[in-house]
Amino acid sequence: MSLADYRRRVADLYTEVRRLDPASGHELWKTGRDRLFGSHSQSAVRAEQRAGFEGLPAFEYDPTLRFECAVEPTEQLTLGLPHSGTGTTPASAFGTVGFTVDQTPVTLTLFWLDEYGGGIFLPFRDLTNGSETYGGGRYLLDGAKGADLGSDADTITLDFNFAYHPSCVHDSRWSCPLPPPQNHLDVAIRGGERLSIAD
Repeated sequence: MSLADYRRRVADLYTEVRRLDPASGHELWKTGRDRLFGSHSQSAVRAEQRAGFEGLPAFEYDPTLRFECAVEPTEQLTLGLPHSGTGTTPASAFGTVGFTVDQTPVTLTLFWLDEYGGGIFLPFRDLTNGSETYGGGRYLLDGAKGADLGSDADTITLDFNFAYHPSCVHDSRWSCPLPPPQNHLDVAIRGGERLSIAD
């Protein structure tokens, strides 16, 4: 029941985010995630560390990192997404999205999770990994957990100011799916959650 409550709260948070302008939604998102990570029993942060939890570090909001992308269908490809620890997550690639960061055109593959009840999943790596952000990459969308910034039949909203770290960043007991090679970007995405300056 605790896990169901956590997922519901995440989905509710993203519903409120979609109703606001992007910058205001980003502030709500940060506040909401800090509250969940600092107090909820299903937080990825270890229970003994929650009392001293000071919030998730994030880059300043950058409107140039928000895109409304046409989804280009691709031949469905099923694969096992690699994990930070043991195991893999089965997923099916179903489309690609293209956009431009710092005058560099890039493409990412969208996945549909073949477990956890399905949902669009978008993990990615970029040139901030290993220094400013977690070395294994970050997530932008995870429909199975309600992390959804909006879409319609042909387009999807990608706002990298809402990129976040997988649970394994906070506790090594988690084994998290990581971005496959086709979602490794040769640009720096300085938006969303980051590591603390001390990291």
